Amino acid sequence: MELWIEEIQGQDVRLGLRSKTVLHREVSEFQEILVVDTLSYGRALMLDGTFQVTEKDEFVYHEMLAHLPLMSHPAPRRVLVIGGGDGGTIREVVRHPEVEEAILCEIDPRVTAVCREYLPSVASGLSDPRVKVLHEDGIAYIEQHEGAFDVILIDSTDPVGPAVGLYSESFYAACKRALRPGGIVCAQSESPFVNGDVVRRVSLSVKSAFSQRLLYLAPLPTYPSGLWSFTAGSDHELPRVVDKERAARLFTRYYTAAVHEAAFALPPFAAALVE
Repeated sequence: MELWIEEIQGQDVRLGLRSKTVLHREVSEFQEILVVDTLSYGRALMLDGTFQVTEKDEFVYHEMLAHLPLMSHPAPRRVLVIGGGDGGTIREVVRHPEVEEAILCEIDPRVTAVCREYLPSVASGLSDPRVKVLHEDGIAYIEQHEGAFDVILIDSTDPVGPAVGLYSESFYAACKRALRPGGIVCAQSESPFVNGDVVRRVSLSVKSAFSQRLLYLAPLPTYPSGLWSFTAGSDHELPRVVDKERAARLFTRYYTAAVHEAAFALPPFAAALVE
């Protein structure tokens, strides 16, 4: 008997991965947490029925969320990640030797614990001595830390449940207050194919708080449509060209200085979402 794990990605679309076994399932205070071992994509984390991480393609998402904003900052010494309890974004943040402290603010402690146990290659960065893990509401935490961070990364789930507030204008205004001069915020902003309304919402929220805004894309095979977007904001111009030697020292699998520069070139259908 075959075991298929499916995500309902829309009224007419599903993604199914044939799996070997269910490794873990629980319902935490906030959500259902499921870890499965798939044949094509390795171990996969699902939250409330949606794929969050697979071992095969997670590096694209985490590298693009972390490295473009950190490479855009001349000295990202203190970095905050909101959400991202799997640890993948933190793992990429601590590749930067300039980072002195990286704080993970994840509301659900069970996500972090489960990923430490079942997805150690993703959660490995959580053991770095520069990392501090907090299990708190990210919105409340931001409000309490004015002028504290050089870079803030929003590694949130979809805009439902506890993550809804992470997409609002008031949240990005709070992010601006929490940044030091020259600071950068960057968020995952869903699929330009199937979540155009969310892309617009995040773009407008970032634009309401910052003078500079950048929408950029990356391929994510297990996310709806296979194409994902990220939105960065700052009051300083985000550089198209970055230090190639500094980028090479990150030892990445997807992000490079050339990929960074290419991120500024949007296809017309995506550019139209934020014009």
